[in-house]
Amino acid sequence: MQRVSLFGYGKTTKALAKKIGHATFYDDKVTKPFRDADGFMVKPSSEFNPKYSDLEIPSPGIPPYNPLIKKAKNLISEYDFFEKVAPLSIWISGTNGKTTTTQMMQYLLKDKGSQEGGNIGTPLADLNPNASMWILETSSFTMHYTNIAKPNIYVLLPLTPDHISWHGSMDEYVKAKLKPLESMREGEVVILPHSYKDIATKAHVISYKDTDEIADCFGIDTAKVKFKGAFLADALLAMAVDKILFDRVDYDKINSFVIDPHRQEELRDSKNRLWVNDTKATNLDASIAALKRYKDSFIHLILGGDDKGVELDELFVFMKDLNLMLYAIGSNQEKLLNLSKKYNLKILACGNLLSAVEAIDKVLQSDAVALLSPAAASLDQFTSYAQRGDIFKEAVRKLL
Repeated sequence: MQRVSLFGYGKTTKALAKKIGHATFYDDKVTKPFRDADGFMVKPSSEFNPKYSDLEIPSPGIPPYNPLIKKAKNLISEYDFFEKVAPLSIWISGTNGKTTTTQMMQYLLKDKGSQEGGNIGTPLADLNPNASMWILETSSFTMHYTNIAKPNIYVLLPLTPDHISWHGSMDEYVKAKLKPLESMREGEVVILPHSYKDIATKAHVISYKDTDEIADCFGIDTAKVKFKGAFLADALLAMAVDKILFDRVDYDKINSFVIDPHRQEELRDSKNRLWVNDTKATNLDASIAALKRYKDSFIHLILGGDDKGVELDELFVFMKDLNLMLYAIGSNQEKLLNLSKKYNLKILACGNLLSAVEAIDKVLQSDAVALLSPAAASLDQFTSYAQRGDIFKEAVRKLL
């Protein structure tokens, strides 16, 4: 029997263990061995010995510099494990918009028997291999560890700095995102930003500079699509895959799609003032997209959290031409204060989200907008970006 080691005791590896039927977990947070409710042994990471392991599969978020990864001799990804049984696979990746694009694509293709999974929340172990296709939101973490599996269609959204501390550099981040192209074959399709159009691959390459080029390439009339800004790109890429596979463009269906909470989600307080929950903007590009949407108003912008080591100068250069006030929260607050001084932007150190909401409440005018678009991850102060957004919305609802 093959001895399987699972790195990390989380959703992905737990689903894998049940599929495999026998495995041992190794987790950095475990201090002494125990057997879980399903009968699997869970051990501290320090107890892993590659001599007694024939296969190692990591949780995608474990970085390459983790001792478990360095010790592993037979490391494969979750995607590699299911490579032989996976149906037609569509991978969606990029810095921003991949979740919405994945959801929109599933919405359009569900009638054809598709299932969505991957980084969007459903492990591959919980997907049906007999489905007609898998639509997988695919992170750079997963692709870093994937060496066998490949997509039949790969949709790549624009790339901007993200997860730099995990990958080590922007170059390595981009390298991971482009890695699937190396193994894709003739007859397969990749849709990607124009700047990467010359990357070597046997797949058929469709490149785009903007939404107009996507629409023109696939014969889509953007005037008939209700989504605007970044959401328009998400919708067009989802529609492009529907066009490739089934030669159809369904405006009524895409327009009936409802975007998840936490992305430019608008709400009004008791004084009818506009507040926007954009907590899912965990990097500078996403925050810039939100700022572009509200650039004609005075913006009270809440920034801050765990920026994962990314340089934020590009965001501050963009904000120089806007009419706004900044409210700093989270672990990178000092960094934000220094950047605001460098670029001569007004900023208030608030420390936490509730203090920022309280400060904005005192000065927010009816023609202005209060925007939570942090350009940073949430785990320094919250359990998730969703919790950050929920706390923000609850605080706004309580304003008198």
